[in-house]
Amino acid sequence: MILVKFMIKFLNYFLQATIIYFLLFFGRIIGVKLGRSMFSFIFLYFAHYFKSKKVINKNLKIFKKDITSIEKNMILSSMWKNYGMTFVEYIFLDRMKKNSSHIEIKGEEILKDIIEGKKQAIFISGHFANFELMSMEITKRNVKLATIYRPLNNFFLNPLMEYLRKKYVCNNQIKKGIKGVREVMNYINNGFSIALMIDQRVSEGEKVNFFGQPAYTTTLPAQLALKYKLPIIPVFIERDKDSKFIIEFQNEIDIHNYKNKIDLTLKLNEILESMIRKNPNQWIWTHNRWK
Repeated sequence: MILVKFMIKFLNYFLQATIIYFLLFFGRIIGVKLGRSMFSFIFLYFAHYFKSKKVINKNLKIFKKDITSIEKNMILSSMWKNYGMTFVEYIFLDRMKKNSSHIEIKGEEILKDIIEGKKQAIFISGHFANFELMSMEITKRNVKLATIYRPLNNFFLNPLMEYLRKKYVCNNQIKKGIKGVREVMNYINNGFSIALMIDQRVSEGEKVNFFGQPAYTTTLPAQLALKYKLPIIPVFIERDKDSKFIIEFQNEIDIHNYKNKIDLTLKLNEILESMIRKNPNQWIWTHNRWK
């Protein structure tokens, strides 16, 4: 029975990977502009067949109890289009790495203060727009950075994703988990800043309010900030109408205002909530955040 289950999973992952490799290859051929248009269309009309509508609807109901069908459809339409554009952009990360014409930075003085003061920080964000750009833009400014990531379940696809992230986003990739925490501490001890997304459910986290309901949340950024006396800098990413991006480095959080890791984590969730409210169309609503 175990062997049968493994073979089914193996074949399923292999089929998924074959299709995705073909789509990425095709996307590279047609170019980023046409690729964004085509894949936003594909994801809008087909991706919802592969994601749980029940989870998405539950998430949106928690976000806004009196959400209307029109609002829901508008959010989901924009989310799937952004999903599609982000998907094809993975095969163009090399071009994004080489130039910054697609980026507008807000709050660059905050990042400049880190650079010129040779300080360390913890950068936090969520899965907005093309979320890979946060670590990419920080490293392009010669900040010593290590970033935490969650490996893909599909073992045929994960090697490509790890290669792209290490080569074009941030060379220092830390796999989420207990071993990863030790790596994070080693990086901090060697003068590195840390970047991570805080919006996914983590079973080893703590239940902290998120949009008024308890949700398993990572306390790692709070623990690291309190242990090493590091500032936390929230980063908000948006995709604008012509497929350029706005990255906003927000004011650093003074950790001395918080008693413990739970108080600080609650503050981080509140910041994440404000980001989602600002642009719910570009957050990924498919995560089972309140499981």
